[in-house]
Amino acid sequence: MHQGRTILLYKMIAKITYRLARHVSTETHRTTQVRRFLHGAYFRIQPSIQEALVEGRPVVALESTIITHGMSYPQNLSMAREVEKIVMRNGAVPATIGILKGQIHVGLTDEELQFLASSKNVVKVSRRDLPYVLSKGLSGGTTVSGTMIAAHKAGIPVFVTGGIGGVHRGGENTLDVSADLTELGRTPVAVVSAGVKSILDIGRTLEYLETQGVCVAAFGESRMFPAFFSSQSGFQAPYHVQDEEEAAELIASALGLGLSSGVLIAVPCPQKQAASSQLIEDAIQQALSEARSKGISGKELTPFLLQRINELTNGKSLDSNLALIQNNARVGSCIAVALSKLQKATRKGSLPRRGNTTVPQPVVIGGINVDFIAKAQNSVILGGGQTNAGRVRRTFGGVGRNLADCLSRLGLTPLFLSAVGKDEHSESILHYCQHMDMSAILQLEGKSTATYSAMITSAGELSIGLGDMDIHQQITEQYVSQFKENLCRAPLVCIDGNVPLSTIQYICQLAKDHQLAVCYEPTDENKASKPFLSDSWKALTYICPNLQELKAINRTLGNPLPAEAPSRLEDIVKMAAALACPLLSHLCCVIVTLGSHGVLLCGRSLGGSISLRPAPHDQTAAASLCATHYPAIPISREEIVNVSGAGDSLMAGIAAGMLANHDTDTCVRMGLLAARLSLCSYEPISPEISTSTISQEQVQSKPWPEAKEVSWTTTSAADRDVMLYDNLIGLPKLATLLSRHPEPALPEAFGLRRLPGALHLQATRHLWTEGCLPAERGVHAEHPGARRPRATQLSVKL
Repeated sequence: MHQGRTILLYKMIAKITYRLARHVSTETHRTTQVRRFLHGAYFRIQPSIQEALVEGRPVVALESTIITHGMSYPQNLSMAREVEKIVMRNGAVPATIGILKGQIHVGLTDEELQFLASSKNVVKVSRRDLPYVLSKGLSGGTTVSGTMIAAHKAGIPVFVTGGIGGVHRGGENTLDVSADLTELGRTPVAVVSAGVKSILDIGRTLEYLETQGVCVAAFGESRMFPAFFSSQSGFQAPYHVQDEEEAAELIASALGLGLSSGVLIAVPCPQKQAASSQLIEDAIQQALSEARSKGISGKELTPFLLQRINELTNGKSLDSNLALIQNNARVGSCIAVALSKLQKATRKGSLPRRGNTTVPQPVVIGGINVDFIAKAQNSVILGGGQTNAGRVRRTFGGVGRNLADCLSRLGLTPLFLSAVGKDEHSESILHYCQHMDMSAILQLEGKSTATYSAMITSAGELSIGLGDMDIHQQITEQYVSQFKENLCRAPLVCIDGNVPLSTIQYICQLAKDHQLAVCYEPTDENKASKPFLSDSWKALTYICPNLQELKAINRTLGNPLPAEAPSRLEDIVKMAAALACPLLSHLCCVIVTLGSHGVLLCGRSLGGSISLRPAPHDQTAAASLCATHYPAIPISREEIVNVSGAGDSLMAGIAAGMLANHDTDTCVRMGLLAARLSLCSYEPISPEISTSTISQEQVQSKPWPEAKEVSWTTTSAADRDVMLYDNLIGLPKLATLLSRHPEPALPEAFGLRRLPGALHLQATRHLWTEGCLPAERGVHAEHPGARRPRATQLSVKL
């Protein structure tokens, strides 16, 4: 009994396995066929159109039957070229679809247009004809039906044509119904046309479209359904859209519902070019009579009728035909542009944005660039105009954009204020940044989007950068002030050095008046000092410079600079701490990025770690200055792909941790995790950065190199000067030099602006103690100047 059940069970399992295997095989075959269609012998998308589709720019599909069978050469060619120009002028990318030697082409070159326009033996290709034409390697013009299929498979939602096919006159007897109507019932593409060709039975065509579930709407002021050559057919359309925005919303709704049917937008022929209804009707009747007597039917009927009507109306029908096609191209491209914008806004609105909650958004103000990053293949870069082997990639950067990008990936989605041109780069940027809040970005006519080119060594270090950043000057105080309410409510405002000085000063004044937390990202050595040209910088909360930017800031403030660049890590850390020290009289934190050496966090401590949050004034006075060096996460040279966004990722990671109220160590290490991911990414901000890869849990799960603490116990400006000179120059060296130079000349010898009195006394005392100065130049113990400065301690805990 049990043995019988076991055998039966085995048989059932075998049958299920067999059926499952057949199903998997079938699905695999289908997937292979689709891939072959899209990328193999059947299908070719022109590279410029493929790029536009990937970047989310509006693309308009155009049919080719009107070229091959609708007009004679060369009028058909000039018409096709003009229609493509109209589409481009209205902000969309034209994609004329045709078949060449058995391959569907989405987008035709001018040579390919000429071939189709001048060829005599090309096929009129609808749905039923596609398999045969492709299998035989033939060429042809695609009808509305054939074009819809190709457009849908290519991902183009809007298609412009002259007029669609329909139910032929007498179709109730002949059953002659165009495949265009059934295609509209099963392919989700919006067709913009001048209604139905007037040689057809318009009333029955509208009934048939209703049966097929096709949404039909008249475009413009009237609900009257157009009749191709003339603006009125005597039939009303089921629905009506006033303009391209309403049409785009209708199409977006249809696509959003996932309906398999299309949408027909019926655009009337311009009144000035519309032909007389009676003239056209008389010509149609005569042409139909001639067709019947000659036995013309099927797909040859429509071309014959259009040609004969043109002759009978002395070319007036052709004039109307050309006018309506051009008008449809204009309207259709405007609809495609509106639809593209609507889809971007919808995608943006579906993201979990801080703006949709009661928690205020951070605000980021800064540059947005198209970056061209070239990484050398060899360790030595050859000069003299020689070509170096390497890899060049286009990415999207800009310090402000990088910060906003990283914060968005970490779940904060700040409001981003910046400016781009209306050019070939801007749409690419806006499409790439869909996960960010780009709603406030300025798009300016006649301006070029900022571009940046960087040469990266094989070790991953930046060798040279070139930038065309003029448009950043458009991030003006007037523009930014429109978002004053957002700024005043923001938990953090980040601003980069690309922004004009007047805008930076406006933000600093706003921060002072409303106690805002503002982080300044210096951007580069030349721009780092902008806020420090006046007292504006004192309203800042954080800055995040590298060593070169920190030196530039101190140079602007008149602080001493090191005579030599140290090479030992301990000395680099000391120098960075010394350079950060003068800034902490007003700033909450100075976050110094040290490249492969990690980051030095400088600030104040109240008996514990450095606080990342501004403390009340009485607590600030009691706090001690300190610094902590956090080593970078180990990474090999081979892993480093792009260094342009690592510092921005670091700052954004720290900010995200701070806004989540994590402790200081966790915040800094979140920044280090984000920086490492971006170093290994071709994009400035790694797409792998997210709330799951950068989090408190991730920090706690990893082993970390020990942080090295640098602490100061100092209470006066004079003592800070002593410590500063001691760290930058070294007191013994300074004392020796002081013995060789008169005091007034010594600052100039070091390129310094001043020599603090307290330091001079200490250096002189050192020389006297060592016996390097005669007694009369020495300072006796009882001399008032012999008092030791207040305790100044610099210690590094290893």
